[in-house]
Amino acid sequence: MMQSINPANGELLAEFETWDDETLDYVVTQAGYMFGDWGKLTPIEDRCALMKRVADVLRDDVDLLAELITLEMGKSYAEAKAEVEKSAWVCEYYAEKGPQFLADEPVETDASKSYVAYLPLGVVLAVMPWNFPFWQVFRFAAPALIAGNIGLLKHASNVPQCALAIEEVFRKAGFPDHIFSTLMIGSDKVEAVIRHPAVKAVTLTGSEPAGRKVAAIAGSELKKTVLELGGSDAFIVLDDVSMNTVVENAVKGRFINMGQSCIASKRFIVDQMQADKFTQQFKEAIESHFVAGDPMDESTTLAPMARQDLLDELHDQVMRSVEMGATLVCGGYQLDRPGCYYAPTILADVNSSMPAWNEEFFGPVAIIIKSTEPAHALGIANSVDFGLGGSIWTSDMATAETMARGMESGATFVNSITFSDPRMPFGGVKNSGYGRELSVQGIREFTNVKSIWIK
Repeated sequence: MMQSINPANGELLAEFETWDDETLDYVVTQAGYMFGDWGKLTPIEDRCALMKRVADVLRDDVDLLAELITLEMGKSYAEAKAEVEKSAWVCEYYAEKGPQFLADEPVETDASKSYVAYLPLGVVLAVMPWNFPFWQVFRFAAPALIAGNIGLLKHASNVPQCALAIEEVFRKAGFPDHIFSTLMIGSDKVEAVIRHPAVKAVTLTGSEPAGRKVAAIAGSELKKTVLELGGSDAFIVLDDVSMNTVVENAVKGRFINMGQSCIASKRFIVDQMQADKFTQQFKEAIESHFVAGDPMDESTTLAPMARQDLLDELHDQVMRSVEMGATLVCGGYQLDRPGCYYAPTILADVNSSMPAWNEEFFGPVAIIIKSTEPAHALGIANSVDFGLGGSIWTSDMATAETMARGMESGATFVNSITFSDPRMPFGGVKNSGYGRELSVQGIREFTNVKSIWIK
């Protein structure tokens, strides 16, 4: 049984029966049957036109879809609307750029004609998380379907209404049945789907343990995987910056989606000459900005976390770090009100033995670490097992670019918080996963990069 529960008040919104094995096998098998018609016989121009209609449906229904996101996983209504709009953008982007990205590429050889073709693989299973229940799905689905693949979605079990709504968006846009399907299953049935003969590849956005398990299963079947896993992004502050600008962006970078973002700024590595000033201004900004309330209310700036167990796990990480010597600058408790509300929290005096240094904190907790010079700051940034994103704040562009190239991450932003953009590849290194989503690299991940040579 899947339950949809409003994290703002604990209200049960809906319940759904999960599928039995027979239903699951039927849907996955039908997806395999559809690949021939969709990937090989449907012109890419037609696939792009349908994806453009998906963008139109998303924008037409933005208010209803945003409300569903907010009710089901708790983010503010304003952020939910922005998420739906961004999902529409990625659909439009690939509808426009898809033919160019997938066009045959001539290669000069000894042949009379030789080129590289980008051909679809088949059915791709997407295992997606709850934190951006629409954006995470559409940044996979738009390029994958335009490339000619078939999409199967196993969404997080706490957002079943979002999962079904996404399938309905494709249906309303005119997509044939079984081109994109939501699987109403729990995590216990994911292995069976990966091993199904119709499935050719898997993409997962989620935790490191989930990524390792999916990669192991897919690897045993020799099936392609793309993994976008956790992150503990560094926000490096050098000694030559405007503190007001930095603090304003620190609040945005850490507390977007109540900190429940893989690319949220998490570790604030601040030059020791600026650290006390940064900490004080950061604390003041947090305490003056965040007001808890109904996430559907535009005046609310502190929304709930998505689930109580996630809040409890975060609080345990905070308390373990404090017990080991970290300083609790502010926050560190669940608000005394209904719902999964956690006070915006800052931890300082963090060292490498603590959870706050080594673990991903997935919620509204900022970690401050002092550095002595740019090289030291970069060493701290690279000292963890994660390598998703990061940012560097300085007026010295030469130093910034050198550090950006040296940061062990899939993306580094200078004087900007990290964000995903359809025009730029997205993904990580180290324990943050492998492969890329978005841009030209993303659409080619689930293609057969095929050499054609004609004498």
